[in-house]
Amino acid sequence: MSGHHISTDKTLLGVAAALLVLTILTVGVNYIHMPTPWNIITAMGIAVVKAGLVALFFMNLYWDERFNSILLVAGLAFFGLLVSLTLLDTLFRAEVIPAF
Repeated sequence: MSGHHISTDKTLLGVAAALLVLTILTVGVNYIHMPTPWNIITAMGIAVVKAGLVALFFMNLYWDERFNSILLVAGLAFFGLLVSLTLLDTLFRAEVIPAF
């Protein structure tokens, strides 16, 4: 068994800064008036990028075996599939008319 990889402070602070910028970007997207499906898609895209950064650098998947990276990509692909199917369902719903 080989030793563990120890990340440098520069790498961890760079990733933390990127996460902070992406968080500010997520809040900024909230104030931009986009059409209905695109604001959700943009916010989810930013969230997936942030989750990828956390998994790659804070969980050390970047330096780990390739099999674990394949599992990460497969998990993200299935998550994207489930989100896209949910968005398709919400895009084509009939308009609700109140009974009153």
